[in-house]
Amino acid sequence: METTPSHTIGLGEESSIWFKLTPLLRGDPENPMRILMHMMDRYGPVLPVNMANQRVVLISEPEYFKHVLVTKVDNYVKYFDGLKPIFGKSMITNDGVLWQKIRMPQQPAFHPDMFAEYIPYFLKAIDTKMALWGDLAKSGETVEMVEQTWTLAADMICKALFDRNMPFNPHVVFKCVKTYTDVMNHRDIRLRKQAGEVFEMTEENAAKAMEVWASVPPAVIGAHPREERERTLLKMIQDAVDDPSVPEFDAAQAVDELKQYLWAGTETTALTLAWALYETSRRPEAAERIRREGEEVYGDREPTAADYSGLVYTRAVIQETMRIYPPIWGLIRVAVGEDEIGGVKINPGDRVTLFAYAAHHNPKFWPEPESFQPERWMAGNAKKQVKYSYIPFGGGKRSCIGGAMSQVENTLALSLLLRRFRPEYVGTDPARLNATVTLTPKGGLPFKIRELG
Repeated sequence: METTPSHTIGLGEESSIWFKLTPLLRGDPENPMRILMHMMDRYGPVLPVNMANQRVVLISEPEYFKHVLVTKVDNYVKYFDGLKPIFGKSMITNDGVLWQKIRMPQQPAFHPDMFAEYIPYFLKAIDTKMALWGDLAKSGETVEMVEQTWTLAADMICKALFDRNMPFNPHVVFKCVKTYTDVMNHRDIRLRKQAGEVFEMTEENAAKAMEVWASVPPAVIGAHPREERERTLLKMIQDAVDDPSVPEFDAAQAVDELKQYLWAGTETTALTLAWALYETSRRPEAAERIRREGEEVYGDREPTAADYSGLVYTRAVIQETMRIYPPIWGLIRVAVGEDEIGGVKINPGDRVTLFAYAAHHNPKFWPEPESFQPERWMAGNAKKQVKYSYIPFGGGKRSCIGGAMSQVENTLALSLLLRRFRPEYVGTDPARLNATVTLTPKGGLPFKIRELG
């Protein structure tokens, strides 16, 4: 028995916007997003909601997204209250000059020219996953697909960006991620803290999850390199630590930077791939088209960077998946000063929520928005899209640094996995959504793995 450790400070606080939004997300057991969409249909695309001592402003139109992300970007800072235990003081939680100084040494690792160097390591991780799936196909075991894709994404990140084999059990870390991102777990911690209660640290509570999570980045840094590669993200981060001209980039900063890639980058990639496998399981014709495309583009050899551009339909499936299931369903910013959006006054301190899911499902911007249509991303159709109606990676200068790389990872993984296997979704149809920090499948996505003859 022991008291709550200091690294859980901030978990489950009443001021967290995730708690304030929770009541608005109840009422639809299949898709809580529909509640917010109905509210915005009724009251308009800029919806202020007073919740206790906090004002939350929901916005759902692309022109207002641009206003916050680009036009008045300096007036809206990122919101990460309650998530600091995950990301620490990493780039993802910073703004302004400090953000630029931290991001600059890492930016070269995400230049498209680097992807060709990463792809062989993505493929090694995919090969490892396919060997496991071969065993699962023989055993007939039911697996949780998000866990499968999360462990794959973590392996790709470690091999490609850090020149490391995973020095941790990804299945254990995944369960920690799941524990934390379900904010209802935070409520339990908050109530216990308020009561001054001493409680046992178990695998099920968020405090234990954070304890396990805190051990992961140091383990990666301390692990033996696979090949002693010089051009890796980890090398760039370590060089920044050694650079006296960037005193803010110390050893603690290096640990925090790894946190954002091992958590944010891994989870969003994993969720997209899992949802893509769900959709293609329900649409055998789409899975077959992906298989045929792989055969035509790279045949019996391993795909290369040059082949990525040829996987047009597979890439479109990934893009359409992110439209229907944006991993980050709402981007939250805090207003620094007064402003006006759509005739609604914005006050300093307001939590402005860019409701990405609503824009992605709005029939004004997407014909038949609830229909899974990868073709809308092909043959010039994408040029007809309204700018900022699709923001799976945010927008403006603060857009996700790894967004383009994530699409490469998922396109290659989807193509290769479906060429050998027929993953069969065996859960509730349709799958239900769970909207917490990310958009996850409620109850998971259970699959059986079938190997093609």
